[in-house]
Amino acid sequence: MTRILVVDDEPQILRALRINLHARRYDVLTAADGAEALHTAANHQPDLVVLDLGLPDMDGVDVIRKLREWTPIPIIVLSGRAGSPDKVQALDAGADDYVTKPFNIDELLARIRAVTRRNTTTDTPHQTRIGRYTVDLSAHTVRATDDTHHAVHLTPTEWHLLEVLLREPGKLVSQRHLLQQVWGPTYQQETHYLRQYMAHLRRKLEPDPTRPRHLLTEPGMGYRFQP
Repeated sequence: MTRILVVDDEPQILRALRINLHARRYDVLTAADGAEALHTAANHQPDLVVLDLGLPDMDGVDVIRKLREWTPIPIIVLSGRAGSPDKVQALDAGADDYVTKPFNIDELLARIRAVTRRNTTTDTPHQTRIGRYTVDLSAHTVRATDDTHHAVHLTPTEWHLLEVLLREPGKLVSQRHLLQQVWGPTYQQETHYLRQYMAHLRRKLEPDPTRPRHLLTEPGMGYRFQP
């Protein structure tokens, strides 16, 4: 049974999440502040943490950093802070996803399922489907799955960007992380690069580039590959 630690100082949210998660057969632990969260995580080894940023004793970003000193378990931030800087700071500290309050419980449950699936998969598949195309990361090929077997040419930069996203299926990858991985540490403010190259990838791979289903933008935060 998947064990989830929910960290929030609002009793009604803890109660609602405990009930909803128990109903879906999750084992639920709760904590009302950062110190209790760190103690519970160390002693009970949860499989996933749902974390509010506005805790009474410490900032949630500091909790993320302290957890990341010793564990890679997925962390989903659930916070009323809707500003982009807060989201980016949490993602860069090591959070895997970010859901803004007030939240839809079905969306949160979907995010939990996504990061749980990803965490139980030890190897990234060499082949990934995006719409009508099969992307082979090892062979660096993109071919249509229909009878045409049409091949799509990607530039080296497009390949690098796509590969970073495909290796984190379902995960929200921050703009800063993508820029650092693809262009290097001196390009972390050049977000227009990402917009330009993501537009190229969508035109080449998405059935309808204006309404992407797989290469998604999370405004102000980053991008996500949705299988």
